[in-house]
Amino acid sequence: MHRYFRYLLVVLGATGLLGAAAFFMQAPWIAGLWPWPAYGRLSNIFVASILAAAAAPVMWIGLSGELAAITGGALNFMVTYGGMAAFSLGVYLSATGRTPILLFTIVCAALAIVCLVLIIWARRIPFHATRPTPRVVRISFGVFIVVLLLAGGSLVLKTQRIFPWSLNAQQSVLYGWIFLGAAFYFAYGVARPVWGNAVGQLLGFLAYDLVLIIPFLRHFSTVTPDLRVNLTVYTAVLVYSGLLAIWFLFIHRSTRFGAASVQSDSV
Repeated sequence: MHRYFRYLLVVLGATGLLGAAAFFMQAPWIAGLWPWPAYGRLSNIFVASILAAAAAPVMWIGLSGELAAITGGALNFMVTYGGMAAFSLGVYLSATGRTPILLFTIVCAALAIVCLVLIIWARRIPFHATRPTPRVVRISFGVFIVVLLLAGGSLVLKTQRIFPWSLNAQQSVLYGWIFLGAAFYFAYGVARPVWGNAVGQLLGFLAYDLVLIIPFLRHFSTVTPDLRVNLTVYTAVLVYSGLLAIWFLFIHRSTRFGAASVQSDSV
């Protein structure tokens, strides 16, 4: 059974990456699936980065068989989809009554329930790679948690301008729930500090960084002066998290993919 489930995860991850590519390329057919107005290319690119960040760990779990890592990712999605569902339902009931918003609400609520089921199922599965997560990664995760909670909370409450481009109120709340969900993902990485748990967070952040970094660097030539600091800080976070992921996933002798010390760890 686990083998077929792993195949499904690989397929879902690949589908997510294709969706990310379609959003990045501004394909009208997929942009129409997002029922909220997306003003400007950067908003669609941000959605692409989130899809890539979600798809990369899913595909890795399927390929590696590290099914215990599902718990953290499912916790992330449960918070994100649950928050989006609650907000979308409020918008639907308040005034607009648009059918696409109701459908979006139902899909998000269903996905949040699926994630809860996955958490209950996967939380007792042991990790295969039980090497302790390196201290610098754990500390970095702690910093990411604080940043994501502050930024996500501000976006949900619509109290501050966080992004380096203008967002409407609906985008602000939805993106805020994405950040809050990610904070729970990294929190689980701190709570279960084993390497088999940390890889997913690093892969997700790396995929997110790779999608955003070039558009953000190009945005420096067009960003408005009042948002330049936001862009500078956001880009610095992308660079740091990207380098952190590259070092520990592909270079560091003990943790890089294929390292004997990682592969030999077991429960």
